[in-house]
Amino acid sequence: MQVIGLTGGIATGKSTVSAMLKRAGALVIDADRIARAVVKKGLPAYREIVDHFGLGVLLPDGEINRDALGDIIFNDPQKKQLLNRIVHPRVKKEVNRQLKLIETTHSKAVAILDIPLLIEAGMHNDLSEIIVVYAPQHMQIKRLMQRDRISEADALARVRSQMPIEEKKQQATIVIDNSGTIENTRRQTLDLFKRLNEGAV
Repeated sequence: MQVIGLTGGIATGKSTVSAMLKRAGALVIDADRIARAVVKKGLPAYREIVDHFGLGVLLPDGEINRDALGDIIFNDPQKKQLLNRIVHPRVKKEVNRQLKLIETTHSKAVAILDIPLLIEAGMHNDLSEIIVVYAPQHMQIKRLMQRDRISEADALARVRSQMPIEEKKQQATIVIDNSGTIENTRRQTLDLFKRLNEGAV
């Protein structure tokens, strides 16, 4: 089994590339999906978040309001670290559980760890390949403004709350440039998957 890391910056197109890889036949472990699951109402992480951040981060149904929580952590590095300390260990535990399951049932699979904070969380150190989905910062900001209907200042704050994409790019063993057309990104992604399957990377 090959275990490949996939990461990028906000609005660089990582989720798009992840979906393309999944359709091509890769087994994708989605850390964002896991992160949403571990903070569900009633679970230990949920209780810790409410204890530290208050009832203001809840939706009317009592679940975590990710937008409200995001607004807090994007503007407060200490609170961001606190949230990461609550969520990351639980995400890592579930990622490892899913990896072991894949290894048992699909020993020759290409397993993709789709993790936004792969490098920041130090989860890239044992991986043979690290894919970074790249788009320059000015494009991240433009896409984020359009996608989330936010101001340029808010988009910039969100981009700057993460490791700079140029810095992430330096950590990559493989870069998928998503600054062009969707077809260009698809060609890069499918070519990469073919090479991974053949063991040519």
